[in-house]
Amino acid sequence: MDLKLLFMSTLFGIICCSSAQQEGNECIKANALSCGECIQVGAKCGWCTDTEFLKQGEPTSARCDELESLMKRGCDAARIENPHGSQRILKNKAVTNRKKGAEKLRPEDITQIQPQKLSLNLRSGEPQNIKLRFKRAEDYPIDLYYLMDLSYSMKDDLENVKNLGTSLMKEMSKITSDFRIGFGSFVEKTVMPYISTTPAKLLNPCTVDQNCTSPFSYKNVLKLTSNGHQFNSLVGKQQISGNLDSPEGGFDAIMQVAVCGEHIGWRNVTRLLVFSTDAGFHFAGDGKLGGIVLPNDGRCHLENNMYTMSHYYDYPSIAHLVQKLSENNIQTIFAVTEEFQPVYKELKNLIPKSAVGTLSANSSNVINLIVDAYNSLSSEVILENSKLPEGVTITYQSHCKNGVVNEGESGRKCSNISIGDEVSFNINITAQGCPKQDKPESIKIKPLGFTEEVEILLNFICECDCHKQGIKNSDMCHNGNGTFECGACRCNKGRVGRQCECRKDEVSTEDLDKNCRKDNGTDICSNNGECVCGTCECKKRDNPEERYSGKFCECDNFNCDRSNNKLCGGHGRCECRVCICDANYTGSACDCSLDTSTCLASNKQICNGRGNCECGTCRCTDPKFQGPTCEICPTCPGVCTEHKECVQCRAFGTGEKKDTCERDCSYFNLIKVKDRDKLPQPVQAFPLMHCKERDANDCWFYYTYAVNNTEKEVHVVETLECPAGPDIIPIVAGVVTGIVLIGLALLLIWKLLMIIHDRREFAKFEKEKMNAKWDTTENPIYKSPINKFSNPNYGRKAVAL
Repeated sequence: MDLKLLFMSTLFGIICCSSAQQEGNECIKANALSCGECIQVGAKCGWCTDTEFLKQGEPTSARCDELESLMKRGCDAARIENPHGSQRILKNKAVTNRKKGAEKLRPEDITQIQPQKLSLNLRSGEPQNIKLRFKRAEDYPIDLYYLMDLSYSMKDDLENVKNLGTSLMKEMSKITSDFRIGFGSFVEKTVMPYISTTPAKLLNPCTVDQNCTSPFSYKNVLKLTSNGHQFNSLVGKQQISGNLDSPEGGFDAIMQVAVCGEHIGWRNVTRLLVFSTDAGFHFAGDGKLGGIVLPNDGRCHLENNMYTMSHYYDYPSIAHLVQKLSENNIQTIFAVTEEFQPVYKELKNLIPKSAVGTLSANSSNVINLIVDAYNSLSSEVILENSKLPEGVTITYQSHCKNGVVNEGESGRKCSNISIGDEVSFNINITAQGCPKQDKPESIKIKPLGFTEEVEILLNFICECDCHKQGIKNSDMCHNGNGTFECGACRCNKGRVGRQCECRKDEVSTEDLDKNCRKDNGTDICSNNGECVCGTCECKKRDNPEERYSGKFCECDNFNCDRSNNKLCGGHGRCECRVCICDANYTGSACDCSLDTSTCLASNKQICNGRGNCECGTCRCTDPKFQGPTCEICPTCPGVCTEHKECVQCRAFGTGEKKDTCERDCSYFNLIKVKDRDKLPQPVQAFPLMHCKERDANDCWFYYTYAVNNTEKEVHVVETLECPAGPDIIPIVAGVVTGIVLIGLALLLIWKLLMIIHDRREFAKFEKEKMNAKWDTTENPIYKSPINKFSNPNYGRKAVAL
């Protein structure tokens, strides 16, 4: 079992190590043929421009490697191309520190996010970090558009909304001095299945005694205005309408409010849309019930403030609404009755920067609902970015109030922000490779619900600086068949080879392959490379430290002898499968040290004069001696006596050295055994001495002393063997005699008791026998077991024949 676990753990380690090596050598695996291709692989990759860098057999792509590996291979740091990304701030207007009552500013002069524009130079795999500041400005302007369901069920709500304008203006003045309000209404598409079963109902869809207006999809009643009385006046003139089914066409209305900015009058300020209803909603696909199959186009179709294409386009989808609301920085407040709270709360989860409030039966609480929802929405900032170019990734980290730090998707937002609070975001933007169009890109980052945004221009580092000094049609590239740049030839189209010396169609001809064989009996390039233009280009290994080389790729630097699992014992380098040892080392694996200092004894003699120093280790010529400098003789006389006191104090805590045992006797390993049979026996591997010593109490103890390589080992029997004392013998004898006499006395008493008992039982038997009376009459049912028979012919004479 242990071997199985060991094998599995070793295999797992090999796999992990191999995986780590492969992942860490993306530069080599890319086979980059130019400096530009190399630096696009990753931030760890560099390109050596030294023209003498490559060894025989190494391809041009071997110039691309990790920086540390390139320097180990002999490329000077000054010859390595390794460009880095950079950034530049183009617009950096400070956030506005404005208080209510201060000089009035135009909305476009108020800044809540900083900086506003940057330019980044991106190196593949190298992130660029930018820091954004966001501060909620005080007295920030607000535009609020009230979109109301005017179906018949909202009749009592309309009465309360008629006075909403002035009341809401008064309440919102506590938040901002620049507030505008607008009003719109909706019912349903003007298609027969949604309105009624008869055209006559179009004029008055309600009952006979109710005066209702004709149904409509969406009407922009009042453009955004700061005149609350005008709001009250126009809303007061509105009439309710009706439709056939319960869900309403509110999504059509929301789409038009979002995209018809000029008709609505939206400014670049906080935009709030209050959606008030007591019913559900139709969405994309429901238009088929009225024969409408064209999907909503997301464009403005208002004429005379009426939506004119409700009969032509289907309802928008939720995703389409989310897109348009986000593009136009509109925050939505759903003011709905208790019955439809679950539905709109689910909708809220799909629409960023939206809120849901419970509308009372007659909308009497609408002002408080709006104020609470606004405070909730404005206390949270969420960053979003536009579509990223191919190969570009972005990550966020938010630094919010009270030292709260969020990462991942939560890193996009901060909550519980009050007016005047400032938060910051660290944003990492990383490119992988270069875009196919090979031109600058741009992205935009903005806080949801706000009109301000940060524009980031992205420039990609796709070429090295040395590319600019390239010499086109250079003579160094085989008669001008390539551009010599960054220390190597970049071949023209259709040419290959280190100097672009071949055409692609002649790369694999037999005549050229002959030049890649050492002799007729060997593989092309020793099966360690490819023959390109009659020259071997050796394979590359996943491990950048391991390389094939040589004219025929017959050499490598990783198949030399090993010692202690280290190539060339860690004391040399492997060249063409032969170890080139460092100074003071020799041997096929450089595992033999020529240094004799390790063989010097305390008397300054090599191996105490009893051996030879070989590879830094004493080889004792006298078999009796051993140890690092042939100083130990386990079998010599006096060895047992020499170690007696230390064995005694460590094993039994007695002896002359018991007080200094830890200091004087820690030079050997002590192993206790139960009896003498368990003591080790002499072996040829190392000498071993059996010892028998007596302590002060005449007790014997047994042990062995051995030196196994440099380790001194003592095995000792854990119990002392002590003789019996003279005073104790009579005592023991007296005790034994007493026990024997007591035993005999008890045996005699038991025998006597048994005899008395037997006699009494026998007398009792005799008495009962004499008193017994036997009946002598014959038993009537007795039948004798004897039967008598007579032969009738007995005594007669025989008849003559």
